[in-house]
Amino acid sequence: MVACTLTLALLTLTGCSQPSTLQEIRNEGVLHVITRVAPSIYYEGRNGPTGYDYELVKLFAEELGVELRLRVADDNTNVLSVLSRDFAHIGLAGLSAQPLFENQYKTLPTGIEAQSVVVYNRDVERPEALTDLAGQTLHLVSDSNHEYQLQALAGTAPDILWQVHPGLDAAGILARVETGELSYAVVSSNELELNHVFFPQVKQAFALGDAMELAWLFPAGQDDSLIGAATAFFEKMKADGTVAQLSERFYGHLDHLNYVGARTFMHHVENRLPDYKALFMDHASIFNMDWRLLAAIGYQESHWRPNATSPTGVRGLMMLTRNTANYIGINNRLDAEESIQGGAKYFRMVHEKIPERIAEPDRTWFALASYNVGFGHLEDARRLTEGAGKNPDRWMDVKEFLPLLAQKEWYKKTRFGYARGHEPVLYVQNIRRYYDVLARMMEPTEDIATTTDSPFVGMEQGAEGSRSSGLSEEGSDMRASLPPELGMIPPTL
Repeated sequence: MVACTLTLALLTLTGCSQPSTLQEIRNEGVLHVITRVAPSIYYEGRNGPTGYDYELVKLFAEELGVELRLRVADDNTNVLSVLSRDFAHIGLAGLSAQPLFENQYKTLPTGIEAQSVVVYNRDVERPEALTDLAGQTLHLVSDSNHEYQLQALAGTAPDILWQVHPGLDAAGILARVETGELSYAVVSSNELELNHVFFPQVKQAFALGDAMELAWLFPAGQDDSLIGAATAFFEKMKADGTVAQLSERFYGHLDHLNYVGARTFMHHVENRLPDYKALFMDHASIFNMDWRLLAAIGYQESHWRPNATSPTGVRGLMMLTRNTANYIGINNRLDAEESIQGGAKYFRMVHEKIPERIAEPDRTWFALASYNVGFGHLEDARRLTEGAGKNPDRWMDVKEFLPLLAQKEWYKKTRFGYARGHEPVLYVQNIRRYYDVLARMMEPTEDIATTTDSPFVGMEQGAEGSRSSGLSEEGSDMRASLPPELGMIPPTL
């Protein structure tokens, strides 16, 4: 009888034992993740969700064999609140380990280092140290790495003041420093690097401390099974080069891919373009395009590399997604001819979706922006433009509002949400520059040259300086005539 009682007790205890966090996730088949929108963490790109942390956590969910279920919070305050209540398994907040986290969250470094840096509007005096900012106010986002560092440094700079802005993200802070509304601010170095090209009036002064690795956050109440699995996952991703590849994808361009020199472009015109010129001409003619515009798009997308591939699955000379290729009937995206044919066909479809009432060349500029960022985000920007009393059918007006889609105070008012709205503006600008050069150097096809109703004849002039209708090959040195700023490209490349 006693033996039976003990056996029953043991079975009862065994049956009621608490499964580990990792086992719970596998039982449910779902990994719950809380994040916020930021170009360094998670955002909706033109080919779907992306971002450094997002790409990694998606791979982690695949490694566990479960569904990734993402919840997007307004800001880090909400991310931390959700984790504190154990309502998510992992938090992606772009934060490094802090002393205050010790009893609240477990942290796992992600491989990206960042530090808090002071920035300022270039029209004010550059500060060399915190002591130079006595009486000034530093502006911060809420629940960042910055405030606790300022608190730690308060003893050495007792007169330093700061103000937290719960309603703004890093892009919103930088935008206000750009205009001079704010003179000084503190942002994370990685977010500054990702956004700096869009805010030329913002300058970096000094760092508040050493660089630290950003981390994934886990609720303190969890056992160590999930963070242990994530640690093993990161070690595997580092060993097979995945972390390095993603780091290059999202950060590697920042020190050498923001500007492509005129010499590089001319080298590619001379050494790569001849291999594909006939294909550009043939397929542009089929779809009633100026082949030089099609070639300019191809250069912007891949620098005319037929085997170009991104970690997000975009491939080929025209960098088509798999879904786009399937939709337009392209079987092999790495085949140069198929890729160029697909790019021409897809651009033509995008162009025809732009309202006919929009006159050329603006219709082409809108089509290029839509090709880059997506039609929905373009329409959001046009609605914002109209709401501000400007012309939603004019590119010079809409391009002022596209960048606002990267700021929470604006994108929360839109239908399609966050977008890296600076990128389509640079994308269109770059293609116009590449087209200008090709138009000076190369003749259009006979069909395009003699067809007056082609929507791609008469590319925009005047807004950024007049352009010669053509240069004779004799006496013209294209290397000398290229503008020095030629080649600024968006971070998606």
